[in-house]
Amino acid sequence: MKFADFHVNVKIRIFEKLLSGFLGNMIFPFMTIYLSQHFGTKIAGLLLMFNVLIGIGTNFISGYFSDRYGRIKIIRTAELLRFVAFFSMMICNSPWFNSPVITFFMTTINAVCWGLVSPANQAMLIDVSKPEQRKLMYSIIYWTNNISIAVSAMIGALLFNKYLYELLVALSFGSLLSIILIVCFMKESYFPTQKKSSSSHIIEIKNIYFGVFKDRLFILFTLAGILVLSMEFHLTNYIGIRLTEEISIQKILYWNIDGLGLIGILRMENTLLVVILSLITAYLVKKLKDRHVLVGGAFLSVIGFGIMTYFNNIWILIIVMIIATIGEVIKVPVQQSYLAALPPDNSRSSYMAVSGLSFNMAMLISSIIVTISSYVAPLLLSIIITGIGLIGVGIFYLILPRIQIRLDKKNQSG
Repeated sequence: MKFADFHVNVKIRIFEKLLSGFLGNMIFPFMTIYLSQHFGTKIAGLLLMFNVLIGIGTNFISGYFSDRYGRIKIIRTAELLRFVAFFSMMICNSPWFNSPVITFFMTTINAVCWGLVSPANQAMLIDVSKPEQRKLMYSIIYWTNNISIAVSAMIGALLFNKYLYELLVALSFGSLLSIILIVCFMKESYFPTQKKSSSSHIIEIKNIYFGVFKDRLFILFTLAGILVLSMEFHLTNYIGIRLTEEISIQKILYWNIDGLGLIGILRMENTLLVVILSLITAYLVKKLKDRHVLVGGAFLSVIGFGIMTYFNNIWILIIVMIIATIGEVIKVPVQQSYLAALPPDNSRSSYMAVSGLSFNMAMLISSIIVTISSYVAPLLLSIIITGIGLIGVGIFYLILPRIQIRLDKKNQSG
């Protein structure tokens, strides 16, 4: 299987993902710091929670809209709105005009666009690909995403404070290029034959998700994943704010690094280690039982990020990032394997829609931590954060034997 064999939609989305990911990751991971500087830490946490809730609501219904009206219409609408948001942010952070309030509302529009485009994009990629192509397709998307993050994290950390306007100019042009590619070259992949009335649409959503939430084992598995995943989001939220405020300048080798620069280094370290370690960890843990790998990996990830919520020393942070990343790399494939096997065959898409909200819910937890950080002592807050992650590890430990029994029965009946 070759890259040239992919559908044109896949090629465009991979290129667009690389471009938008490279430019966006120089800006949006640091917007928490921007909001805290202009509105204060308490308000910044509330604003982040608002955006996350908007994203959750939009993500829930976007899949249904794309099934009703087609994928490309949703993607085009979202990308056009995203360009308007980026262009407005550029104007509102220019040398001639500055408005943090409008900038925040444009980040809200971006959250809406993210919620709209994500389910439609995932459905479109499945529509235009063959089963034997998908492993390579998702591998390329995964690698391009991590590589773009690795490079852009350091650049963004160095340029965000002084060159935000220039970064937004580049992001706006990149968004415009994405729109041109999508409008001119991408083709519709799904043509709905039956449109439902609004009432039946609402009833169907209610019935489907009511059935999913009755599956207690699946919901507990998803909850555990959210609690553990939330640890990673503290790096650019609470940890990012704390390091920016508490670290003036520290020397690392021949460079003087401030708190923002340190965040960039840690993000780049995490992404590069993910890319490198993902090639070898599968061989290192293949003799271990899946449930032991998942629990052990989740524990390492939680402990690593938990330590980072308290310490300021660069070398300690770099070392524990290695520990956290090892845990992240070994747990993710096993967790995804369990997740793919849990849903009934006739309800797979609705189960995946609920699981797909893990990102938003983990971000919501991280946003709440930012808000309460103004009221809680740093040591106590670190204990709370780590405790949340360890609860997730504990849930995994308790339910994985029951999940394994379910999967064994499913395999025997199949």
